Amino acid sequence: MQVFRICPRLFTPVLQARSASTTKQNNEINPVFQNRNPRNLERMRIAYKPDGYHVDKPGRNYWHKLDLKVTGKYVTASINHFENGEVLRASTSEWCIKKYLYSTKDTSAFVNLGRVLGFRCLQTGITEISCNIEPPKKDGKIALFLQALKESGVQLEEPPQFFSAYPWDLERPEKPWEVVE
Repeated sequence: MQVFRICPRLFTPVLQARSASTTKQNNEINPVFQNRNPRNLERMRIAYKPDGYHVDKPGRNYWHKLDLKVTGKYVTASINHFENGEVLRASTSEWCIKKYLYSTKDTSAFVNLGRVLGFRCLQTGITEISCNIEPPKKDGKIALFLQALKESGVQLEEPPQFFSAYPWDLERPEKPWEVVE
């Protein structure tokens, strides 16, 4: 253990020399890399995607699913993960959204809720979600909500899960994480 004096002229050069010898250079790359993103395998399309029961109507074959709940006063949209539950939510009951709306349940509320939810999805890194919502009318509120969500950059359909090919298969699908030039 070394003892440093309080003198500033002596203290600074000793610390600089010591720190330069103990640290690595910035251009050296660690050969071991561990991606700690819990959704990394889903983005690569190789994560487990539950099948659920095949007789269920909407099924459970998704990583992220869009849920829309319309109550008597407010509209709430949320993105649910199949394992962890609700990931993010946007609602017209939030003050930051409600203060810009004339009504919390009219057409402009649905459109703006779709924009806000799409923005929050892109901020969290969710670009593809499963959507089982069927709008009753082509020009209705729910259809405009889904259209605003699409226009914000979120795809309403998830890609299928990638399964590796067996050695005896004739066709080998391209791996989604490799770039073919």
